[in-house]
Amino acid sequence: MLGLARAALLAALPAELVLVVLLLSGVSLPVPVIVAGELAVASVLLLEAVVACRLFLAERRSGADRRAALRAAAHRLVPARVLRIMEFELKSVLALAHWAARRRHGVPPGATAVPYAGGQSTMLLLMLFAMAVETVGVEVLLRALEVPDGLRLTVLVLDVYGVVYGLALAAACVTRPHVVSAAELRVRYGVYLDLRIPRELISSVRVARNYNESGMVTVEDGRLGVAVSSQTNVAVELAEPVTVVRPLGRRAEVTSVSFFADTPAEVLTVLRSGLSRTS
Repeated sequence: MLGLARAALLAALPAELVLVVLLLSGVSLPVPVIVAGELAVASVLLLEAVVACRLFLAERRSGADRRAALRAAAHRLVPARVLRIMEFELKSVLALAHWAARRRHGVPPGATAVPYAGGQSTMLLLMLFAMAVETVGVEVLLRALEVPDGLRLTVLVLDVYGVVYGLALAAACVTRPHVVSAAELRVRYGVYLDLRIPRELISSVRVARNYNESGMVTVEDGRLGVAVSSQTNVAVELAEPVTVVRPLGRRAEVTSVSFFADTPAEVLTVLRSGLSRTS
């Protein structure tokens, strides 16, 4: 039943969205189609409620308190990747708030913040400008074509969301820098990656520039690459493997980490000296 509930949820949400967009756009749908669609959605919600209740009660019987039981039921009912994406959305909103308040996340007193957002600032600004122009252009075009308000507003909301998402990405990268403290090296990329490496596991660190990284976060042959604009410039070798959790939840063991820093020489100085200082 759990597998059926997950599949029904993933199928029902897009179908309901399509139905709502069509209705808002003024498309005349036969009443039986609307009734059948709403009955299907109601059935799915009822199924989700029944399964969630059973999972909650099972957790309670095993001794979990209410909050832990609710959390466990949600994690079992909703696919892990969907939960991670929802977590990214929430953290991105918080990053915008931190950015507005000029605060940084996860940089304790005495630690050195190592920014990396400078390597992609130009690209992000160009992307945001293009998205803003595209939003205005599409809105003007749809008005000129006299597209129904429901469909036009749906497109406008999606376009605006895209701009906000781009701002959130920039904010997350600014407010969540890499961090070097007395205990660890923390390698991050926005809200999507957070790897903590104990200082005692670092066997060597050097400047190693690579301009051909294949993705934002890649793992290959025990090497983790955390790239900015397809670039890395700091390479860290480890005495023992560490476990990295990739953006969508997959885990891997790595023995070397390459990442980008706006000032790679500063990273080398701090790590090699064994001292931490405030940036």
